[in-house]
Amino acid sequence: MSDLQIRNLGPGEIGLAVDWAAAEGWNPGLEDAACFAIPDAQGFFVGEIDGAPVATVSCVNYDDRFAFLGFYIVRERFRGGGHGLRIWNAAIAHAGGRVIGLDGVVAQQENYRKSGFRFAYANIRHGGVVAAPAKPPADIVALERIPFTIVEADDATVFPAARSAFLRAWINTSGHVGRAMLRDGRLAAWGVIRPCRSGHKIGPLVADDRAAAEAVVQALLGSTGGGEIFLDVPAVNGEAIALAQSFGLAPVFETARMYTGPMAPLRIDRVFGVTSFELG
Repeated sequence: MSDLQIRNLGPGEIGLAVDWAAAEGWNPGLEDAACFAIPDAQGFFVGEIDGAPVATVSCVNYDDRFAFLGFYIVRERFRGGGHGLRIWNAAIAHAGGRVIGLDGVVAQQENYRKSGFRFAYANIRHGGVVAAPAKPPADIVALERIPFTIVEADDATVFPAARSAFLRAWINTSGHVGRAMLRDGRLAAWGVIRPCRSGHKIGPLVADDRAAAEAVVQALLGSTGGGEIFLDVPAVNGEAIALAQSFGLAPVFETARMYTGPMAPLRIDRVFGVTSFELG
């Protein structure tokens, strides 16, 4: 283990972790690396042996209370040698005293428990081929038309930390499309769709209720012409599960959302699509 050297990945190097995630079948977005570099420039790590990368992990500090861990990958032929534990410990140390969240594969839940993580709920990726609607729903506008302070305030009801710079980039990045639904002049639902290595993912998708979420999904599908779609849904939100099923999407992957400490109450009933398994 002494030959493993751990260092930060620079913003221009985060594509390495994204490429490895793609090789693991996680299907990242085409522009994820640029967006993921924004919240915490020191939050991505690589472990190298003789200058060659063998392990990655990220632990993004959003504020002084909350961090999110992802991209925990060890190249297959280097597994079992303790390299994963060393880079994992480096990521945990980066978080300091913050509560850390993660979306872990189910098989690793017990290992995460040993590091102090506790199960909160499952997130289930749903996927399938969906046709674009013939007519866009009413009361839908481009998300960019909504004052960002309103979107930011709404995001604070479903995410445990302020993520203004990341959210602004996520909405405005080339290829990403955002749509919002208004009711009586107020924001009732909003979401973003982005191109991925395979198809498109919708996330975040935040809504007051299933009807509003469905209208935004239809508008997002209309913007891309339909096709292969993925939606990551909290299993504890029955209306979100029903929404995914109503579009003919089927479960393809499951993660365990886990935290190292208590969380302030969040409106998970308003989360119809998770932003990203890698950054929360």
